Amino acid sequence: MKEEVLKQVGLFASLPSSEIRYLCDTLRPREFEAGTVFIHEGETAELFFVLLEGQIEIIKAIGTAEERVLGVGERGSFVGEMGLINPGSLRTASVRARTPVRMLEMTRAQFDALLHRQPSLAYKMVRMLSLRLERGENRTIRDLHEKNLQLRHAYDSLKEAQTELVEKERMEQELDVARGIQESMLPRKIPQLPRFNLGARMKPARAVGGDFYDFIPISESSLGIVIGDVAGKGVPAALFMALSSNLLRAEARRTGGSTREALRHVNQQLLEINDTGMFVTVLYGVLNSTTHEFQYARGGHQVPVLCDSCGKIVDLPHSSGLPLGTGDEILLDEQTVVLPSGSTLLLYTDGITDVLDVHGRAFGTKRLREALSMTLLIHQTAPAQGICDRLLELTEAYRGEAAQYDDITLAAVRVE
Repeated sequence: MKEEVLKQVGLFASLPSSEIRYLCDTLRPREFEAGTVFIHEGETAELFFVLLEGQIEIIKAIGTAEERVLGVGERGSFVGEMGLINPGSLRTASVRARTPVRMLEMTRAQFDALLHRQPSLAYKMVRMLSLRLERGENRTIRDLHEKNLQLRHAYDSLKEAQTELVEKERMEQELDVARGIQESMLPRKIPQLPRFNLGARMKPARAVGGDFYDFIPISESSLGIVIGDVAGKGVPAALFMALSSNLLRAEARRTGGSTREALRHVNQQLLEINDTGMFVTVLYGVLNSTTHEFQYARGGHQVPVLCDSCGKIVDLPHSSGLPLGTGDEILLDEQTVVLPSGSTLLLYTDGITDVLDVHGRAFGTKRLREALSMTLLIHQTAPAQGICDRLLELTEAYRGEAAQYDDITLAAVRVE
């Protein structure tokens, strides 16, 4: 019976039968009497539950005058999965057994192991979150329309206002989860590599965005560096960014530093599981601390900027390349650059060059190169992180009161 229920869960529907059986054998069965609260609002999220039998209710502000039921779960539903995506997050609502219930409990370790065995499940979760956000937005628009039609009825107006408040809280919770997903995809700490100093900075145009960067240890003497930009902005781009970033990190480690092979496999997987038409520009390179070489493959992304120890820009060779997710035949610009002592390499997304001032004039590549050169001349001993911070400050000063329309991401490498 457990296997049949798990197959009905949308999240697990695509898993092979062997994986379903394994989950049934390893997940801890739990039973709760009616009225038992087994998830508490405000506690650290560590467990994920699948409902086998009975009913549960999701409750906000339980035990207070503001208590209200946000939803009811039936057999085959699940709760607690978003807390496992965003480590350290707190529960945003409580869950209570409405009737006697039987459940399967999954720990964070089991969840991480499942994602490792079934990496496509991450994309499934991203899609479910995207659909949930879309349904929430549609419900909010529909409720607002109904509210305008019923303003002449005081009781109905109050009822619609309550519905709007609930929907707004749901939307805010989902945006918090989406923001947590994006932040969890970024390195919590930049790895150290002998003879190099590294830094990075990202500033989304909205609460969440489609840019990403990563530092991937390959060996004791080499480090993978990734920067990417998903077409679009906001929640859809952030969700596709999470997918692309996860796939690239997995392939970078599996291929052992082969930039072409890593991007080729990511491109294939994006084409297989992406039906939204979205694509991503990527630069993936491997930095070698012994040879000072930076060997990289560029798929439609911006050409990096190299500045020597005297603050002079060094033009790098480049050829054509296409974004990942646009076609079966991958076209990459592959280059190997030797980074001299005292030089600085800057990787960036087009959000920084596309910054507009109040008159609509773009910051542009020329200003970026000049800003990097001038910053290095003035701050000769500044670390790579300081360089990224300073360049972002300069572009924000250039933008002034104008709005930021695109995500901005920088990654810098300073050779000691």
